[in-house]
Amino acid sequence: MHKLSARLTAEALGTFSLIFVGCGVVVASSLPGAGFGLMGIALAHALVLAIAVTAAMNISGGHINPAVTIGLMVIKRITPRDALAYIAAQLIGAVLGIYTLKHVFPAGIIAIGTMGTPALSNAMTFGTAIALEAVLTFFLMSAVMGTAVAESAPKVGGFGIGLVLFFDILVGGTLTGAAMNPARAFAPALATGTWFAQPVWWAGPIIGAVVAAVLWEKVILRR
Repeated sequence: MHKLSARLTAEALGTFSLIFVGCGVVVASSLPGAGFGLMGIALAHALVLAIAVTAAMNISGGHINPAVTIGLMVIKRITPRDALAYIAAQLIGAVLGIYTLKHVFPAGIIAIGTMGTPALSNAMTFGTAIALEAVLTFFLMSAVMGTAVAESAPKVGGFGIGLVLFFDILVGGTLTGAAMNPARAFAPALATGTWFAQPVWWAGPIIGAVVAAVLWEKVILRR
């Protein structure tokens, strides 16, 4: 196992990449000539997470998500001490990612919106938003368990995990933002002061990740 410092650096760098690219593509989608819409946003998130997880997988496990770390902690795949350190590294990486984006994009463009902070549709209540984020993260965590944690997992790197973001964002992007990751919601909210419904993107992903982790550990992967 790599030293904790190396694992934390890998987690921070991976989350930095997800936030910089994920929030960056949302900001860019509002510019004239950007015709990629929700499909392009979903694809960008999927690809950056796939590459970030693949790069970090053999060092830190490639969590890149506090909800994933908490799910793995619940089934004792990571110690509570290391889990807390991972979450801190992920949040630090996310904050560095959003502030880097804020400084390299023109100020006028950044001022247009909320830098990719997820938002709730008027059709969603607080409860249904948490439920949707939980279901979407359940799919994500299932991919983690089936393609990375399982001993007989197929050798597809993080691409099986990243691709979940593609269809999850298509399903939930216009309803809850389909963050599936507390760090993905926290960083742009911090940079823009947009805190409305922030607990949705903590409670939902954590619930979904824990349920999926326990189901896979106790039922599907049990021999």
